[in-house]
Amino acid sequence: MTVTTARSSVAELLGSFAQATPAQLPEAFGRLTASVWSADGPTADALSAVPALVARLDEVDDARKGYLAIVLGLLVQSEFPAAEGGPLTAAVRSGLDRYLELLHGRTGQDPLSLALLYLLSHFPGDRERVLAAAEPLGLDPHDRSRLDRCLQRLDPDRPDLGRVWPSPMVWRLDDDERSFDQEWISKLTAEQTQVNWDNDTRTVLAYTGMRAYWAVRNGVPEETSYPVPAPPAEPVEAPELDGTAFARYEGALRCPSCHGDLGFGPGGARCAPCATTYPGARGLLDLSAGIRDNAADDPEDVTADLLQKLSEMPSMGLYYESVLRPAFLRIAGLNWGNEVLPGDEDAYLAEHIAPVDGPVLDLAAGAGRWTEVVARTVGPDRLVAQDMGAPMLTALRARLPEVPAVMASALDLPYQDGTLGAVNCWNALQAFPEQADTAIAEIGRVLRPGGTFTMMTFLWADDPIDRYFQGGHHFPSRPAGMLLFELAELKRWLSDAGMTVRELSGPGSFVFVTAERTGGGA
Repeated sequence: MTVTTARSSVAELLGSFAQATPAQLPEAFGRLTASVWSADGPTADALSAVPALVARLDEVDDARKGYLAIVLGLLVQSEFPAAEGGPLTAAVRSGLDRYLELLHGRTGQDPLSLALLYLLSHFPGDRERVLAAAEPLGLDPHDRSRLDRCLQRLDPDRPDLGRVWPSPMVWRLDDDERSFDQEWISKLTAEQTQVNWDNDTRTVLAYTGMRAYWAVRNGVPEETSYPVPAPPAEPVEAPELDGTAFARYEGALRCPSCHGDLGFGPGGARCAPCATTYPGARGLLDLSAGIRDNAADDPEDVTADLLQKLSEMPSMGLYYESVLRPAFLRIAGLNWGNEVLPGDEDAYLAEHIAPVDGPVLDLAAGAGRWTEVVARTVGPDRLVAQDMGAPMLTALRARLPEVPAVMASALDLPYQDGTLGAVNCWNALQAFPEQADTAIAEIGRVLRPGGTFTMMTFLWADDPIDRYFQGGHHFPSRPAGMLLFELAELKRWLSDAGMTVRELSGPGSFVFVTAERTGGGA
């Protein structure tokens, strides 16, 4: 969507929008939208423009009706989370009968239906009417669960938080997982509960709105199916690796506390210079916390704590690969048309990872989907996986029993300077966006000259509505809303870290990067 800076009245812009050819329609809609809305809030003309926007629904074709439903939804959302909205919400709600009428005779797999459902999702006070009107559409179960969730009000006595994205329906938790959820929810104050509830609602609205906006412009997306895996009957235990699994990286791995060399044994690693021990179990070395020789902690208790971490939410890694990751590519990469498929990512990694001598690190490896590709490319005997999530590394170790894993921060990599032959960080940099420059500087520090850094992450969309919906996703790790990157800042961080970009590509908001450690930098 492109927007000109010339100022016109809303009435003039509505006329241009109504008369635009299909090729002109996106730009005409962009100009109309900018006259009443921005990501920072509604314009001074917004409230007075609402009656005209609603009235135009009776005068334009279905494609334009879909666009109008999107902008009306954006105006209502600008007043969220006020309990009953504000003047804009009241003005837009005055057209409720018309919105419901427009659903009559349609199907759930129709761009206008999706746009109207995004708009109607903002009116929980009209929940029964909206659900009744949506029932004949034959909605996809995931669309139905998203609509139902947006129209719910918080029950403070039985709050259900955190399991709503990409749809509430995918979260089929077992009793242990529900208990895990209720334990942390029960510790929240009433204010914290409300904030989490509102953020969950924002997230569902952002996904619903982004999908509808894409459908209005391109047709209903064929979303990757949601093959929800059954939770394992018993906890998945990763195979053991003996101490030699980490001893092969002796000289590369270092103590996170004092940066001294580590020695390895069956129970983990020990740093002699600062007398600190780091526990290990099931092929996982926990460098996120250690115990000093004179500490009150019992090493056996620390190892038991690590084993407990490995047992929590064992199905999370499965959910990530089969459900959460495909949905994330759609919102962050604008991948609603499946322009990037897993095979495309496989091919990129196989072609561009070119390590020099030294270990290869798969950083922020998650559940191991891309670690597996790296292992096929460079060989598992020189590979180490790193992440901060024990449940994810549990899934990775079960998937790749020959690959040892390290639990440690990407912001202080536990490797000596210039010791690694290559680093891969795939679909992960946006997990710590405020510290991405620090992570990239660390990668430059640990790479040997000539070593490659391969990365896939996401840029902010050019279209302001897509960008608004990207940022409207509030995940547990990002309660303030998602943050992505500008291309110029990524290039600057790589240069500052002593790396030269050798390849850069990607459709939509994807960015695939291969850089080489060439010198200078951090």
